[in-house]
Amino acid sequence: MRRTIERPRGRRRTAVALATAALAILGSLVACSGGDSPAAGAPARYGIGRAATDAEVSRWNHDIGPGGAELPPGRGSVAQGSALFQVKCAVCHGKIGEGMAPAFPALIGRDPKGEGFAFASDPKIVRTIGNYWPHATSLFDYVKRAMPQLAPGSLSDDEVYAVTAYLLAANRIIPDSTTLDAAGLRRVRMPARDRFVPDTRRGGADVK
Repeated sequence: MRRTIERPRGRRRTAVALATAALAILGSLVACSGGDSPAAGAPARYGIGRAATDAEVSRWNHDIGPGGAELPPGRGSVAQGSALFQVKCAVCHGKIGEGMAPAFPALIGRDPKGEGFAFASDPKIVRTIGNYWPHATSLFDYVKRAMPQLAPGSLSDDEVYAVTAYLLAANRIIPDSTTLDAAGLRRVRMPARDRFVPDTRRGGADVK
């Protein structure tokens, strides 16, 4: 979800000036880039950056589906994940995953009534790992590829298992004594699992 951040009015002129300067620099880079002028309709060549190496592509080329067949080897305990969370995650998500408004919503929380799925009728309900996510394997996938925010992909597989274990235990889905590995994570059944149905239509939903 995109959120708007208020900025002091006195800084607006400075921001405009900086944006103008950035555009001027980009324009000069385009003008100075080597090669012939592009043919009509061909994309511009900016002369910026480089092609990704095979090793860099391989680092990001992984997907873990709901069934968890693609989970890597490794293991991590709830206790290990709790310690890691304080070092790697709490600065954004709060000491126990309670969230840091307005930018970072809560990660921890179950439906206070213990039943129902009222998100469609009450948009104010905060969607957490404990009350909304259908698969524990997708939690591992997200942490592995996107967290921590300032260094995504920097956690080892053991660390991702540990953080995942902590988040599941904090949401009262697995015991605090759990050590997770691929087989154990595939066995975890999320509270909201039966509230979702797969879209089996060819090509997915027909959105008009």
